Amino acid sequence: MKGQHEVTSRENQGRVGCLRIGKRSLFWPRAVAVLRLSLPLAVIGVLAAATAFAQTGSSAPVYRLWRGDPVLESHGVTIDQMIADFVRIHHLPGITMAIVQAPYIPRSAGYGVTNLHNDELASTKTMWNIGPITQAFTAVAIMQLKEQGKLSISDPISKYLPGVPADWTKITILQLLQHASGIPDFRRAGYDPARPYSPAQLIDLVRTRPLLFQTGTEVRLSATNFILLGMIIERASGMSYHDFIDRYQIEPLHFESTMFASDFPTESFLDRPAKPGFNQHDKFKTQVPYINPTEPATGYVDDGAELTPTEPLASANLYSYGGIWSSAQDISFWDIALAGGVLIKDEADRGIVYKPTTLANGNVVPAMAGWEFTQHGFMEVKGDSPGFSSYLSRFTAPDDLVCVTLLTNREGVDLTGLAREIADAYKSGLGADVDPAKVITQESKYSVPDTVARIKAFLGTQQVPVFATYDHAANAQSVGLSLRPTEVIVFGNPRVGTRLMQERQAVAIDLPLRVSVWQDERNRVWVGYQNMKDLGAAYGIKDETTLNVLDKFLGELAANAANVYAY
Repeated sequence: MKGQHEVTSRENQGRVGCLRIGKRSLFWPRAVAVLRLSLPLAVIGVLAAATAFAQTGSSAPVYRLWRGDPVLESHGVTIDQMIADFVRIHHLPGITMAIVQAPYIPRSAGYGVTNLHNDELASTKTMWNIGPITQAFTAVAIMQLKEQGKLSISDPISKYLPGVPADWTKITILQLLQHASGIPDFRRAGYDPARPYSPAQLIDLVRTRPLLFQTGTEVRLSATNFILLGMIIERASGMSYHDFIDRYQIEPLHFESTMFASDFPTESFLDRPAKPGFNQHDKFKTQVPYINPTEPATGYVDDGAELTPTEPLASANLYSYGGIWSSAQDISFWDIALAGGVLIKDEADRGIVYKPTTLANGNVVPAMAGWEFTQHGFMEVKGDSPGFSSYLSRFTAPDDLVCVTLLTNREGVDLTGLAREIADAYKSGLGADVDPAKVITQESKYSVPDTVARIKAFLGTQQVPVFATYDHAANAQSVGLSLRPTEVIVFGNPRVGTRLMQERQAVAIDLPLRVSVWQDERNRVWVGYQNMKDLGAAYGIKDETTLNVLDKFLGELAANAANVYAY
C-alpha cells in the first residue's frame, strides 16, 4: 500500500495547479504547499526510526544544537574554495554537491559545466549517472519485495533464475547483496562498454567461468551480483526493473531528476540549438519545464590526450548495478527517506542492508550492498561508471547527522577526500583533524594492524620494497608511556625518488616515502601520507610529472588499504 503522504498529494493533484509531462508532474505553488503538508509524515518516520530525534522527557533533542553556522570552512578553507581547487586539480568539467543535516538539505549546488561544447551549467536539477550508488536502490527494491512477501533473501537464486550455472544454484539472494557469491565480474571478462548488452548477455560473459572463491567465505565486489539481483526483481515482481524502481522509489518521493537514460526523450528538457551558432536556451521564455530544467550531464573519459564524451546509453548496460541517473539533491532526499521507514518499513530489514556482512564462518566484513562501514557510525558508497564518478556518505551518530553527495562528469575521480573535508566544514571533527594541504587522509574500515597488513600486501603486489615499519605505540610502551595505535611504513622505489633528489638533494630528508596509520580518540583509523604538492612546494621541485606519479600511487595505496571493495 502506498504511504499516506503519497496518496494525499496525488488526490490533491486534481485540485491544484499541476503540469503533467510524461510520467511526472511539475507542481505549481499550491501543489507544493500540499506536498509540504504531507511530507512531515515521512520525515517523522525517518527521525523516529533512525533515533536521530530521540526525545527526552522535556521533548528536547538529545544532540547538541551546533547546527546552522553560516561560516562553513575546514582548516580555513571554505566549501566553495575546496570545490574550486578540486575542479582545477582534477580538470573536472563540472561537479554537483548536496548536504544533508537531517531532516534538512541546507545546501545543494552545481559548479562548472555539464557539457564542454554547449552552454549547459551544473545545477540543482542536473542529472548525472550515479553508477554504483544504483546498488543501494537495488538493495532497497529487494527488501521491498521481501516486505511484500514476494521473496526471501535466503532463497537460492535458482528459484527465480532456473537457467543459472550449476555452481550458482545454491547461491542465495543475501550472498548476492553481500558480494559474497564468488561470481566473477563481467566487467573483467571481455566486456566492451561501447556496445549494448542485455542483462542476460552480461551473465553469459561469465557463465562458464569458475567461481573466484567458495561462496560465502569472502567479500569481493562484482557487478554481476547486482545484475542478477535486477533480474530477480523482475521475476519476483512481474515488472521491469525500471518500472519497479520508478513505482516504489522514484514516484513516492516525487522525484523529477531521477530516472534512467531511456527516459530522457520524454522526461528531460534539454534545449540545444538546432544549428551551430543559434542561441541556446530559448524555450524557457515560454515553457516552464525549461526554467532550471531537468537535463542530463555529458560524461567524459580521459583518453590521455583530451576528455572524450560518452554516450548516455552507455549506462544502460550497467542496469541494476549502475544504470540510474539522478541529481545530488534527489540523492540526498532519498538518503533521508532511506534512514527511516519511508522506503524500507521494518527496522530489522533496514538492519540487514545497512550493517556489515557476517559470513557463514563468523567473519565480519565491513561492507554490504555496495556500502562500506566504519566502527563509529560512518558509511559510504562510491565508484565510477562510463564518464562519471559518484559518492554518497552518511554519518549516522545522533550528534552528527551529516550526509554528503558528490557527482561529477569525469570518470575515475576519487571524491572521498573532498567529501570528508566538506563534512568537516559542517561539523568540525568529522575529518581527520589534519590539514589536507599538508597530509592527505582516508578513514580505514579496518583496525590499525589489519590496515598496515593491507598496505604491505599492496606494496608486495606492486613490487615496491618496504624498508622499515615503526610501531610508535609499542615504542611508547617500552618507556612507560601510552599512545593509541600508531604505525609508520617506510617504502620506496629508487627509480622514482631519485628523480626528485637529482633536482633537489635536500628532499632526501623526506624520502623514502612513508604512510602513517593511526587510531584517534574516537577509535577511527586513518591512513595518511604527505601531500606531494606540498612536498614539491617546500623544496621548489619543478618535476610535476614525478610528483603526480607519486601522488597517484599513494592515493591508490591508501584506497586499497582503507576500502573493502576494489574500485
